[in-house]
Amino acid sequence: MKKSMRMGGIVATAALATLSLASCGFGGGEAGGSSGSGTTLNLLVPTYSDTTQGLWEGVIKDFEAENEDITVKLETQSWDNLNDVVTTKIQANKAPDIMNGGPFAGFASDELLYPIEEVVSADTLADFQESFVDASSVDGVQYGAPLIASARALFVNEDLLAQAGVAAVPTTWDELLEAAKKISALGGGVAGYGMPLGSEEAQGESAIWFYGSGGGFGDADAITIDTPENLTAAQFMQKMVTEGATQPDAGATNRSPLIEVFVQGKIGMVIGLPPTVGQIEDGNPELNYSINPIPTQDGSAFTLGVADHLMAFKNDDKKKEAITKFLDFFYSPDQYVNWVTTEKFLPTTKSGADALSGEEDLKPFLSALPDAKFYPSTNAKWAATDAAFKSLVGQLAQGKDAKAVLTEIQAKVDAG
Repeated sequence: MKKSMRMGGIVATAALATLSLASCGFGGGEAGGSSGSGTTLNLLVPTYSDTTQGLWEGVIKDFEAENEDITVKLETQSWDNLNDVVTTKIQANKAPDIMNGGPFAGFASDELLYPIEEVVSADTLADFQESFVDASSVDGVQYGAPLIASARALFVNEDLLAQAGVAAVPTTWDELLEAAKKISALGGGVAGYGMPLGSEEAQGESAIWFYGSGGGFGDADAITIDTPENLTAAQFMQKMVTEGATQPDAGATNRSPLIEVFVQGKIGMVIGLPPTVGQIEDGNPELNYSINPIPTQDGSAFTLGVADHLMAFKNDDKKKEAITKFLDFFYSPDQYVNWVTTEKFLPTTKSGADALSGEEDLKPFLSALPDAKFYPSTNAKWAATDAAFKSLVGQLAQGKDAKAVLTEIQAKVDAG
């Protein structure tokens, strides 16, 4: 693998302590009972990679071997479908017992979730990095068990950059635009910058630009989308599209397939995550690439930090003991560290941090985390915000007035 890192100095193990970080067959009505009477737990998870399902199946196999009276039924969904699937299940009174997801504040506000302290042991609770607790809490009560942490960085195809005559990796928006236009001009189906504004993760790409202009999504108290800073970002996103710096049909492009195009050498620059390193190793190990800070409007340091969670739904109190056993088992170092390292994410536990302190591929992302910005996922309206971006922000790449797009998103958010 040909790879270079431009993220800065080596990060000590202690840096992890400063992280601040993202079919409706089963139902809550299944026979539960205490773990002694035979319990079925329904586990709903999204797919992070091609290995996600196998990883969970391995955890479940090991868990069931030690807990013969507990059965865990696994359901995997794409991130694109996850929100609709869980919403449908809840409406049908078939919520999962345990779910891996991002936004959870709405579920907590509707009193659907257990406080995490009720479904993990004291030892597991104490093992979570303290910096993740606030992002996992609503009104001071922790409802999310932090699962993984991630940060974003600019992946650059160094060969395309050189072929286009670009001397240095961009650090500002203006530099990014000019570099991307030169790469796109190479032709042959090559795009300068990959901009995924499709429904898979439109909020993530939007965050890269909004935070990069000094804007954002608001905070735990209020969601604010139609701000001057965000408008500046939205207009520059449109400029990237209209001046030919991005791939065609950016408004409908999803992140996962776009990163695969980068892996195959057809995109000059794209925002990637820690798992992107593994995708390159598997799909095109000879790719000559580098991992760099994200360009911003003025070149100041920034990354998007994300923490996803496990949450437990209050379907049947007789299942609490089984849920606790499963969560404690999963967060044990032997299980959790293997899960995190295979998915190429960052750990949220102190024991995991200790175990992964020597992982070279994670260092560029860890060095960016002190400058991370995060989704206001503890705001009860974040789920509506997330959905509004997935369905509406792609219009920026289709020529709709930028201010009108932001106003439409804000209206959706305010309506809840």
